[in-house]
Amino acid sequence: MLDIKLIRENPEQIKKSISRKGAEPALIDDVLDLDKRRRDLTVKIEELQSKLNKLSKDVAALHGQQKIDVINEASGISEKIKQLKPELDKTNIEYKKIMMEIPNPPASDVIDGESDKDNTTNRKWGKPTEFDFKPLDNVEIGDKYDLIDTDRAAKISGSRYYFLKRELVVLEMALFRYAIDTLMGEGFIPMIPPVMLNKSSMEGAGYLPQGEDEIYRTQDDTYLIGTAEQPLAAYHANEVLSEKELPLRYVGISTCFRREAGSHGKDVRGILRAHQFNKVEMFTYVLPEDSAKEHEYLVSLEEKLMQGLGLPYQVINICAGDLGAPAVKKFDIEVWMPGEDNYRETHSCSNCTDFQARRLNIRYKTREGKTEFVHTLNGTAFSERPLIAILENCQQKDGSIKIPEVLQKYTEFKEIKR
Repeated sequence: MLDIKLIRENPEQIKKSISRKGAEPALIDDVLDLDKRRRDLTVKIEELQSKLNKLSKDVAALHGQQKIDVINEASGISEKIKQLKPELDKTNIEYKKIMMEIPNPPASDVIDGESDKDNTTNRKWGKPTEFDFKPLDNVEIGDKYDLIDTDRAAKISGSRYYFLKRELVVLEMALFRYAIDTLMGEGFIPMIPPVMLNKSSMEGAGYLPQGEDEIYRTQDDTYLIGTAEQPLAAYHANEVLSEKELPLRYVGISTCFRREAGSHGKDVRGILRAHQFNKVEMFTYVLPEDSAKEHEYLVSLEEKLMQGLGLPYQVINICAGDLGAPAVKKFDIEVWMPGEDNYRETHSCSNCTDFQARRLNIRYKTREGKTEFVHTLNGTAFSERPLIAILENCQQKDGSIKIPEVLQKYTEFKEIKR
């Protein structure tokens, strides 16, 4: 949610900014109209209430017709207040609804663009893996070593589900433990959050109403999380932190659920795009003046983890039109996939400034005693996608899969072979 004062003072600038994300500039006109109406109604009710309070005090000293007249006047004012309050309540509901639809404007240095086709490459690390034999893709490797079973998963759950098996299960646990150990060394607090959220928490994280098509909703009106970012964002809802507590850095480990509503017919082969997967996610609360620096820090941690695996990757600048509602700026990491002869996304990292904090009412008290909204950021440590990259990039001529050295102390095996 944006600061209404910012919208009042810079309406045309905000219109131009949110239109870069594909949002309707008319939202700003609508919210300003509602803001004026709710303020006018509030002032009118307060004035009437003040007058009613005065009459209530005066009536005790009056007698006869004067007293009757004042009582009648007070009754009329009370009736007016009763009529205006429902109008104010309705206006406040409409105001909040529109405010929830306004995305966080992209930062000024975010490139223009309408979709992921307009994103640009920031930098690359490592060279695409070259083989002196015909490499297999992850599906072929999974079949060869009985590591992945999508057929039986489809039988019992439907498409876009899978069983991980054998060494791949151990490899996933090793991958996640490597991330957790690395991040705990950086001061991150490990967390296993709930995978169901109430509506207010999902709204507060910025994934409702805009992302409703991608989220699973239960019969109990709760929502399955699509990332640990969502519960970690809501963790400090309605709290006032102290300045000395910040930054607060968490690493969440969770199963994630996504409907993939907009990806019909896309990446249906293998496990790249699934309805259920596991992920390790970084989430931080920082002072407003530190969020840009924190964003760079989180990206550097993502790169550190990928470089530890020795996997070639590129960092992508996300254009304005491809940013989600909460983020002002975002970077993706794409890893080289030999099976596709292409780079594919494995990580994202977003700066959400005070957008989530305003919706969730998360503030901090300054040393001067003022309260301000914190800034929040999130970044992928690892999902299951790097497993695909390891299988494809680390395959050997004899058919075995070499385990990255940094993971071997967790797997206790150096290669997958039969």
